[in-house]
Parts: sequence; C-alpha cells; structure tokens
Amino acid sequence: MAKKVKKVAKPRADALRNRERILEVAKEAFTRQGAQISLDDVARQAGVGPGTLYRHFPTRDALLEAVYRTEVERLAAAAKTLSAKKPPIQALEAWMLLFVDYIATKQLIAPALNSLIGGPSQLYAASTTQITGAIETLVSRAIASGDIRSDLDALDLLRALIGVSNVASVPDWPASAKRLVHILIAGSRPTA
Repeated sequence: MAKKVKKVAKPRADALRNRERILEVAKEAFTRQGAQISLDDVARQAGVGPGTLYRHFPTRDALLEAVYRTEVERLAAAAKTLSAKKPPIQALEAWMLLFVDYIATKQLIAPALNSLIGGPSQLYAASTTQITGAIETLVSRAIASGDIRSDLDALDLLRALIGVSNVASVPDWPASAKRLVHILIAGSRPTA
C-alpha cells in the first residue's frame, strides 16, 4: 500500500506580511526596551492579535532569535542584490556600509540577545558563516575586476570592518565608521 505524501502548504501572503511586520516592530522594541518587552505590546504595535504573534513566535527567545537571524539574512542577501546592480567595488563598498548599520543594530539588541537561554553563541556562529560568505563573494568579484588588490584577504577586510564598527563609545560612531569604510576601500585599491 502506497503512503500518501502530505504537501506542505506555502504560508499565505497575509501571514508572511504579519510575520515581517512583527519582526520590524520587535526589532525596534528590543532596541528601545531590551529583552523584557511586552509581547502583547509588540503584537498591538504590529497590528496583529497576540495569537498571531505566538503562532509565529511561541516564546520571547524565538522572537529575539528571529529578529537577529532576519538582520543577518538581509545583510547576506544584500551582497547578491548589490552584485547584480553595481560594479564590483561599488557593491563591496555599499555592502560594507550596510554592515555598519547591522553592527549598530546588533549592539543595540546585544543585551537582549545575551538573555537567551544558553547565550547567543550558537546564533552568532551561524551568522558568521553567512556574513563571511557574503564578503568573500564581494571581495573575489572586486579582485577579479581589478578594482582591489589581489592580495587582499576578505577575512582581513571583515576584521578591519568589525574594528571600525565597534567604536561605539561616541554618539556619532556610525558616521565615523562609514567614513572609515571609504578609507578601507581606498586602501584596498591596487598600488600603482
């Protein structure tokens, strides 16, 4: 007797919109209020009922992880989008500027991420693979085009980028970090 294979239905468009809206509102709430945000408030601000929020994210930790994973996925996807639309060096520079924004968000929600049961180390490890893959692709493309030095290591550039992005001791650090991105790009150009 043949077994019936159950088809997995695609989520409805409205369910996807609700999920995205919840994630956006939760990101803002986690950055403003930390890990102890009221999930009912998040649902209300997102324009959904609490049941809808809990259907997508059964726990606070699940919501927090989803917010962080979404930010990482957007950053990784931006590498592909930028590569399709911009010349290699411009795509790399634009992605690096987005990385500064990602670090700013990560720093704001870090206290909430640290509240995860077991800590955020597994979450960070998974994100490292996506981010590393994105910058490696962009750097390889820029090297192949001759826009940057052939001896540039993508991980060295990422480390430098993390360094300039982690000077959050001054209020205008993102603007400073973005200026330093332009310097990193200039320093990555081939020598004459």
